[in-house]
Amino acid sequence: MAFPKKVSLSWLPPEHFSECYFDLSGPILCPVLGSITPLFIPNSSIRLIRLIGLCVSLITFLYPPVPRIQFDPSTANSQFVESLRWLPYENIHLYMGIDGLSLFFVILTTFLIPICISVGWSGMRSFGKEYITAFLIREFLMIAVSCMLDPLLFYVLSESVPIPMFSKGPREAFGKRGSLVRKHSISGRTTEPHIFFWWEGVWGSRQRKIKAAYQFFLYTLLGSVFMLLAILLILLQTGTTDLQILLTTEFSERRQILLWIAFFASFAVKVPMVPVHIWLPEAHVEAPTAGSVILAGILLKLGTYGFLRFSIPMFPEATLCFTPFIYTLSAIAIIYTSLTTLRQIDLKKIIAYSSVAHMNLVTIALFLCVGVLYDRHKTRLVRYYGGLVSTMPNFSTIFFFFTLANMSLPGTSSFIGEFLILVGAFQRNSLVATLAALGMILGAAYSLWLYNRVVSGNLKPDFLYKFSDLNGREVSIFLPFLVGGATVR
Repeated sequence: MAFPKKVSLSWLPPEHFSECYFDLSGPILCPVLGSITPLFIPNSSIRLIRLIGLCVSLITFLYPPVPRIQFDPSTANSQFVESLRWLPYENIHLYMGIDGLSLFFVILTTFLIPICISVGWSGMRSFGKEYITAFLIREFLMIAVSCMLDPLLFYVLSESVPIPMFSKGPREAFGKRGSLVRKHSISGRTTEPHIFFWWEGVWGSRQRKIKAAYQFFLYTLLGSVFMLLAILLILLQTGTTDLQILLTTEFSERRQILLWIAFFASFAVKVPMVPVHIWLPEAHVEAPTAGSVILAGILLKLGTYGFLRFSIPMFPEATLCFTPFIYTLSAIAIIYTSLTTLRQIDLKKIIAYSSVAHMNLVTIALFLCVGVLYDRHKTRLVRYYGGLVSTMPNFSTIFFFFTLANMSLPGTSSFIGEFLILVGAFQRNSLVATLAALGMILGAAYSLWLYNRVVSGNLKPDFLYKFSDLNGREVSIFLPFLVGGATVR
């Protein structure tokens, strides 16, 4: 087997990067500083803590338009590059930069964090300081992941993203034996986890939230072990983990296949692809609304980002070799998850399974719609709903728009993405494109079925007794998604 020769690290000449005047450390460090501030504020000042978290996230959101204006779309080179000599004796350096792919991940991250903080605004009465700190730390990690030009540091940061969710609860939240005791709102039973995930374990909504949290953590961790081994193998053989150098390194076809499989094991879990998708519906169902928004909006896209950033450019021959395999898995996933969605009775599970087949902005908005209903009625079972058009007309209208967008109706942003994907797939493999188009038909079936069951029909006052339409805060949350969902470029 031929191994690539070791490459001695030399700083890349300026022509490898585009000249710029923007500092990436601003949007990366701003959430870090913001997460430290609430630690010095007493828990009783929950309003101040919420305002600080929201203001910091909005300030961070103002950074990405600057590189968007200065960004040069005529080059594929990384721009706004910064470097730091981290472990020079091991040829491991911290390289950060953005290109046309990572720029929009940074924008998406900074866009969603203020929305997530606004979503949990009223539910932040307990653990508010921890809630804000966890979100801002996670924002820092996700921005850093998008800007990283080193596979090893990408791995470290991407695997650090779940850490803000994994922690012990404060002493005052525990019962006599040191375990968190929370009563289930419907069954009346209690759960007593000793260690829990902040978002699912504290703000989760059902008794199985601890199982879902561990399932999410273990699936992503075990899948990423293979990627770590592959990165270490690359480091041993090339002497560096600098992406710019690795892109010019030629691996043998056999070595590419081995490394591609290792990277695939990690990224497939994060997408997730069938059959390693089992953790996703459970994680969505048990997570709070803000957790589902982050999960669907950013975390699930990290797997696809990894394929585009590392697997395809670093291992092109292996990618061509496994293309039929990816086509097959993708077609199976679209049809299988669409059929599975049709038989679900939980609102969040319906959206969760549909998110496996549809990776778009509309899925996030649908999770927000489910969160609005759950905040009012404390149940997600479809059979308890009906006739909401007469009591929540504004919500019904917004829900109808997102239902049409989830069907990829022409005139919505999701139509553009799915149409381009199908056109590209048809040019390569007409059978795969036909099967994928069948998923759009099934998507329309379960979308219309869900809307009809929830909004149409008769009210069920035996189950739902508190009716109130969207308030100003909720309308302001939906407004960016309405604008983005109706934007056609």
